Amino acid sequence: MEKLIQQLSAELNCPANYAEAKWLLENGEVATVGEATKATDISRSAFYKYRDSIAPFENLMAGRILTFQLILRDVSGLLSAILSVFAQYGANILTINQTIPSTGTASVTVSAETNGVSEGVEALLRALAAMKGVLKAEILAG
Repeated sequence: MEKLIQQLSAELNCPANYAEAKWLLENGEVATVGEATKATDISRSAFYKYRDSIAPFENLMAGRILTFQLILRDVSGLLSAILSVFAQYGANILTINQTIPSTGTASVTVSAETNGVSEGVEALLRALAAMKGVLKAEILAG
């Protein structure tokens, strides 16, 4: 749990105890906001002020149009395989832009609607990054 709280805190640019208080409530570890704030040593007013800003990456990315940037080896069929992964995860591809391969690599940007992604955006990104021939996979904008 500590690693998750640290990750949420870093992604959301907030102190870890705010993310931890929200996590405790959402996962049933505590029953009330008062218990959560007491357990994490923050004030109730501060929690209420920031609570709507604190959400895991998955929640922030749901239903959004995201732009993925991929650096690919110049291998026949790789782009087609990548598009198949987007389809397998339920992403709706809106645009594809590819540079002409230079020195054996090409840059590809894919904008996709992600509200249909079944296993989460992070899982899609991991699947893309794990593909043979993909040198880099990241989300640029969303």
